[in-house]
Amino acid sequence: MKTKNRWLIAASAVGIHISIGSVYAWSNFTNPLMEQFGWNSKQVQFTFSLAILFLGLSAAFLGHFVEKHGPRKAGLLAAAFFGAGIIGSGIAVNLGSLPLLYITYGVLGGIGLGVGYIAPVSTLVKWFPDRRGLATGLAIMGFGFAAAISSPIMDSLIKSVGTANTFFILGVAYLAIMTLSSLYLEKPPVNWLPEGFKEKVESGKAKVKQDLSQLTANEAVKTKRFYYLWMMLFINVTCGIAILSAAKPLSQESIGLTTAGAAALVGVMGLFNGFGRLGWASISDYIGRPNTYTIFFATQIVLFALLPHTTNALLFQIMLAIVYTMYGGGFASIPAYIGDLFGTKQLGAIHGYILTAWAAAGLAGPMFAAWMFDKTQSYAASLTYFAGLFVVALVVSIVIRFDIRKLRKQIEQKKLAS
Repeated sequence: MKTKNRWLIAASAVGIHISIGSVYAWSNFTNPLMEQFGWNSKQVQFTFSLAILFLGLSAAFLGHFVEKHGPRKAGLLAAAFFGAGIIGSGIAVNLGSLPLLYITYGVLGGIGLGVGYIAPVSTLVKWFPDRRGLATGLAIMGFGFAAAISSPIMDSLIKSVGTANTFFILGVAYLAIMTLSSLYLEKPPVNWLPEGFKEKVESGKAKVKQDLSQLTANEAVKTKRFYYLWMMLFINVTCGIAILSAAKPLSQESIGLTTAGAAALVGVMGLFNGFGRLGWASISDYIGRPNTYTIFFATQIVLFALLPHTTNALLFQIMLAIVYTMYGGGFASIPAYIGDLFGTKQLGAIHGYILTAWAAAGLAGPMFAAWMFDKTQSYAASLTYFAGLFVVALVVSIVIRFDIRKLRKQIEQKKLAS
């Protein structure tokens, strides 16, 4: 059989991630639903929170499904759940049922999100043994940019055809895009190497980077390095989500932007979130994943400590942009880091387990930032505490190196013994 084009596999992964990433444009529905039914902000926002919760849960519990049945079936399952969730949301709106909206968008859509997130990423790592970071960065960049792409479309549709019909149109579109994308997904043949790279390996000009181990998901969770990765992702996302949720009022408080100006700044910063996913993940291929995360945390300790006290508008925006790139970069670099430490045997399932850190952070970050603001009436205090959290993350990023070094020594000793 002819081997598939790995760049088309990457394009298929982007297709799935652009579809499911539209969840980040949920705020387009907030005001229309509140105005139509008289629901309050918390009731409507809970729909989004529920979707993110089920993203984490389904990624954890269905990671084994991805490994057992392959990316194509997993992608089709994600398409079915996500498509049904969005179309079902249209039915919920027509019926004026908030509980049904929670079930359709929150639960069904959330399950589609989780499976759709991990299915193509674990496959891409196997198709790009020479550029793991670049591959995962491409797909997860799609997730980051999805809101910027879908937000104006949603806004236009809501104004022209109404909220329910917008859900119906988007649901059918996402179902079609995700189905077509999933049908092209496939694992590479055993021991497959890309053209050009294969010749370099055979001639000795290049080496296939050996993973530190080949573990199942259940074996991986028994290691210290699994929890080190979990903690690093949790802190990066907790602090990142907090500043995402506070960026608008913080920019008004610190550099005196108007409401419209602050909203525009947040929109532009979203682009840095997307570019950071591809940029940092690609850089990690050259400087290594341990160095990448250490840079993330060391830099953000300084930025989070300085941001609340920065009154220069240009400097403030540059610092915020760097934080946004590192928030996105943390997501994009983690699958490649998992591959480095645990191998590709059950990468999808391990990635699913690690993503529970995202679900936990999605609750912890905004809640802590809001609580601190209520106590101090300023976002400055919460950012100072988050700088302290990054100190913890920096220590963890250094400690994991000792674990990696120890494992490498064991591998070398085994090679010498044999």
